[in-house]
Order: sequence, then structure tokens, then C-alpha cells
Amino acid sequence: MSQKYAAIHYASYLQLDKILGAQKSRSAEFGKEAQDEHLFIVVHQVYELWFKQIIHDLKAVYTIFAQSKVQEQDLSQCIHLVERSISIFKLMVQQIEVLETMTPMDFLEFRNYLFPASGFQSFQFRICEVMLGLKNKYRITYNNYHYHVFFDEAQKKELDELENAPSLLELMEQWLERMPFLEMGDFNFLDEYQEQLKEMLALEKKEIQETPYLDEHMTQIRLKMLGDAETFYQNIFDKTQYQQKLDEGEVRISYRAMLSILFISLYRHEPMLQLPYQLIVKFSELDEFISLWRFRHTQMVKRTIGQKIGTGGSSGADYLLQTTLKHAIFSDFYHTSTLMIPRNHLPILPEEIRKKLNFLYT
Repeated sequence: MSQKYAAIHYASYLQLDKILGAQKSRSAEFGKEAQDEHLFIVVHQVYELWFKQIIHDLKAVYTIFAQSKVQEQDLSQCIHLVERSISIFKLMVQQIEVLETMTPMDFLEFRNYLFPASGFQSFQFRICEVMLGLKNKYRITYNNYHYHVFFDEAQKKELDELENAPSLLELMEQWLERMPFLEMGDFNFLDEYQEQLKEMLALEKKEIQETPYLDEHMTQIRLKMLGDAETFYQNIFDKTQYQQKLDEGEVRISYRAMLSILFISLYRHEPMLQLPYQLIVKFSELDEFISLWRFRHTQMVKRTIGQKIGTGGSSGADYLLQTTLKHAIFSDFYHTSTLMIPRNHLPILPEEIRKKLNFLYT
């Protein structure tokens, strides 16, 4: 038999001796083992294994989008890999339920042995965050420290290299900016969209004014809300104002990338836009489930230690809640939902563009 197909045992293949021998209870070292410390260790080790898988898959997506031209046939692979990361985060959210079988009293039996260890020191999770696009300038500071101070020199170097390299968010932005359909021939998507938007808002105003079901007070409230929406649209499509928001960190992607997401989302039924739309949705979902995992972690910490300071010295649940609210990465991808208009108001695409957006068989 060739060496390539030599027999191997299940335990050897999975290196179970290393994995199953890696649960070292600190409480046991100090005299009496706390029953739930073993669970605490296992759950966090499983998290780290899942982070390793996510990094492995994100690197493959990164390689595809780092190219100057992203091949259409590679998009389905990217969608598949991002979908898997979503499934993993869903599972990690469920794992919190297992950890919550440990009561506050159970945790107190070994918590003092953990100082100053903290989940904040998870190197792999920091890699996930930075690869996706959570660079240092967008982070909430942890006790006024740069987040990489807790890692060794080799790890700091790796994180710095990631900080200085384009993130997946930035690579996606570049890819979106290259989309050619916003201006083609005599067609200008933004002009056509704004024209349809004006018609839609004028029609809504007429319907509010003419409906017999609203009294004068409610009519004025609805008209004011409609006026506020119109002002919002005008501000969004003012390129100078948008750039100011970008400079101030209120938005993360360029004006053209935002318009591309809007175009893809509105015309997602066109064959060539279906995969790009799915990819945008999947990155939005990944962001959502990372935030959900953060939030569930926050709730678990609140339930387990209340208002106590975290083992790593953070403000505990308060710090974790802030990261949930502030550390979103792809929020600009789903904020364009605000700009959606009904299908009957969609600008009609010229036949030349429709043909380019179709799959052709010759």
C-alpha cells in the first residue's frame, strides 16, 4: 500500500491525546477542584477551535478579493465560506446556553484563580475582527490600552501587519467601486433613481393629504415625517456631506461603493447581480451574528457576575455591551435598506445594460 493511503487510527488522526489532555483545572492545582471549571475550560477551548476554522475560511475569501479582478465563479465559494462562518457563530451563541448551566455560585468557586486571564486576550478572535475590518481606530479602548499589548511580540507583529493591510471590508469596498453599471452610455443610475424617488415622495404626499382616514393633526405629523425622509435622502446623495460623514467615521465605505450596494440591492433579480447580492447579505448576516454572540455573552456575564469587574480588569458587562453596540463592521451594507424603493418605481434599465446583466449562452 502506498504511504499516501497508509492506515491511521481515529485517535491519532484527531490527536485526541493532546486535545483531551488540555483541560488543566487551576482550582485542582490549589487543592480542591471546582466541578464547573472543567466545563468553563472546554467551552472556551471549543470557541478557540471555531475561531481557527473561521480564520481558515476568511483567509480563502480574502485571497479571492485581494485580486485585481474577482472572478464571478469564485463568488459562490465566498458565499459558501461566509455562510459557514455564520453557522459557526450561530452555534457559538447556542454554546452560551451550555455555559449558563453554571450558576454564579459555581463560578465563584474558581473565579479568583483566573486573574488576570480574560477573553479579551483571545488572539484568534482579534485576528477575525481585524481581518473583517475592525481596525484599531474603530475600537473602544480597553482600560486605555491598545488591544495588542496583551500579546507576545510575534503576535503583535501579526496583528500590526493585518492592521496595515486592507481588511475584507476594504477589499469589498474596492470590488464594489469597480462595478461598471452605475454610468453606462446615456444611463446614469443616480439621476434616474433620484427622479423616481421624487415621484414616489410626491405620490406619498398626495395620498397623505387626500386620505379620509387621518385627521388634520395626524396629517401634519405624517407630512412632517415625509419631509424628514426627503431631507435624509437629499443629504445621503450630497457627495460632499457623505464624504464628511466618511471622514468623521459615521460611515465606513465610499460614496461609489454605497451606490453600488444600492444598485445591486434594487436590481438583485438580474442574473449577474444575484451572487453579488447574496454576498452582501451574507457579510451583513455575519456581522449580525457576531453582534448577537457579543450580546449573549454580555447577558451571560451580567447574570453570572452582575456588576463586578471582569477578570481582565475591564468594567465587565458594561464594556461588553459597548463593544456590541460599537464594534459592528458591515453596518453600511444593510443601512442602504433605508434607500429601498418599491419595484414599481424602479428606473427601467436600458436594453444594453439588461443584456450585460443576463447570463449568455452561445
